[in-house]
Amino acid sequence: MLRNLLCMVVTAIATAIFFPVTLLAALFTFNTGSMVWVARRLWSPILIATGGARLVVTGQENVDPHRPTIYVSNHQSTLDIPIHFVAVPVNFRYVAKHQLKYVPLIGWYLWLAGHIFINRGRREKAIASLDAAARKVRAGTSVFLYPEGTRSDDGKVLPFKKGPFALALKARVPVVPITIEGSGTVMPKNSWNIVPGPVYVKIGKPIDTTTFAENDREGLARAVRDVIIAQSLELGGKGGDSEDAVADVGVEGRKTPARHKKAT
Repeated sequence: MLRNLLCMVVTAIATAIFFPVTLLAALFTFNTGSMVWVARRLWSPILIATGGARLVVTGQENVDPHRPTIYVSNHQSTLDIPIHFVAVPVNFRYVAKHQLKYVPLIGWYLWLAGHIFINRGRREKAIASLDAAARKVRAGTSVFLYPEGTRSDDGKVLPFKKGPFALALKARVPVVPITIEGSGTVMPKNSWNIVPGPVYVKIGKPIDTTTFAENDREGLARAVRDVIIAQSLELGGKGGDSEDAVADVGVEGRKTPARHKKAT
């Protein structure tokens, strides 16, 4: 109980302190990348340590800071965000739901630091957002996204949404599959019940998007997801259903009952 309270207090204080620090860093350097550096090197390690997560990272040799890349991972916990900031040594930008833009401090930081917001509720705005994001990636900015669209309840890799892979195919840059295991145990979904323990992050080899047709979102999604499932099993995780690979439009995580029933 005391650790849970400590985590909430430290998260609130660290966020309140480092938000103005990121602003000062950007003002002094004239570079929004310095805002990401502050989040990676100062804010994130504090949150990870307070939560009692012992981070074990493999595959960092697959990260090229000089190559614009799209990093894709499964999603188990809110703690994944600071963990991935630390595990992937690049000043990438997150792809986030547009609703987060309006969250005090966190949303303001994401907007000012150049992270990418996607409006999933309106198709035309989502397409415009993806086009803008693809231009940013081609210009040299790496991005990080969670294609499940939500955190897994049971640790299994959920079906992927195809939209994020439209971004990869538009940008024509490599996709690096990343698997995280253990964060859902340390900090379960929708809970502050903190249980200290190991968190494993495995960074896979880049996948060449130029080998896929420009509209083959599902093929790329399946290829990336298969690697993440395999890595999950290597790390002692639960893997995922390779057949239930792509989520219905407008559905996060699971397929709609009707479609799933037909498939079975």
